[in-house]
Amino acid sequence: MNETIEGILSHYSVRDFKDEALTEAEIALLIKSAQAASTSSFVQAYSIIGVSDKALREAISEVAGKQPYIVKTGQFFVFVADLSRHHQIGEARGAETDSLTSMERFLVATVDATLAAQNMAIAAESMGLGICYIGGIRNDLARVSDLLQIPDYATPLFGLTIGHPTTSSEPKPRLASELVYHENHYQPKGIQDFNEYDDTIRDYYAARTGGKRVEGWTDQIERSLKYATRLDLKEFLASKNLGKK
Repeated sequence: MNETIEGILSHYSVRDFKDEALTEAEIALLIKSAQAASTSSFVQAYSIIGVSDKALREAISEVAGKQPYIVKTGQFFVFVADLSRHHQIGEARGAETDSLTSMERFLVATVDATLAAQNMAIAAESMGLGICYIGGIRNDLARVSDLLQIPDYATPLFGLTIGHPTTSSEPKPRLASELVYHENHYQPKGIQDFNEYDDTIRDYYAARTGGKRVEGWTDQIERSLKYATRLDLKEFLASKNLGKK
């Protein structure tokens, strides 16, 4: 155990921030931390957009389900899978760029952006800041892409809101390691193996909500399986020349 690991294990999402902008120095350090993440074959296939304009934040918040912590926060970042600069290089050099439309290239860009975001999140928490990932921007990627003027061969993936928390909390219990980690080959589990974790999550929700929410993890997953969401993503990505083949 060390300070870095203690910080990682203490993570919890923050959804209430002080109305206090991050300083330029804090933002610069967060960006540098994000850029230090691993990147596949050094392609660095991502961009980060800092959204400080309140009107833009409010418009993105509308897309993401009117989440107030997109607007009232230290800084709101949008992580972009970005192959547009690679396309630009190919065009300038007269090189073939069709490979950029492959699913593999899109997956590489997505992983690159995600690794960078998690580096930023860990750095932010080490600075005493709170963070929350915002997947809700995928409710309407076309709208967010237009708002942020994102070019072809690039797409927003998720947001990351970072700021000074108004309150503290405790980490939400994760699955037991033996349900996630497999040695040498995949080791299937039975539904009964989740019983203890379900009890833990029921107790967690009951305590956090004063008994208003009492459900296990498998209950939550079952509920999420009842409907498919964001079925327009494949068509939108193809319109941006991403993941077409």
